[in-house]
Amino acid sequence: MAAFLPALKVALPYITQIVTATLPMFTAKSAEGKADEVMPQQIRELQAAVTQNAESVKGLALQLKETIEGIDAAALGLQRQIVLLKRLAVFSVLVAVVAVGVAVWVVTRG
Repeated sequence: MAAFLPALKVALPYITQIVTATLPMFTAKSAEGKADEVMPQQIRELQAAVTQNAESVKGLALQLKETIEGIDAAALGLQRQIVLLKRLAVFSVLVAVVAVGVAVWVVTRG
């Protein structure tokens, strides 16, 4: 449940930047302005905000893809190390068994 906290701590500064940059972008309706004049301006502003958000999402998706690829590469390396260590452990056990066998043989023979 607490696994999302580090991600939230990383993302929070970016979220506040986006919110503080986006809020002043939108035109407020002025009392003397007509709705016909304000509406096209608001539509242009919304389209610009959507375009900016799409570019931000695209950049974040690219970063996420690179991060996941890095994690996959690290996981593959760790899997190889685990296989190597398992083989080394099996070899060590075999050497120990042979050593015990030789020791028993020497003790019983002499």
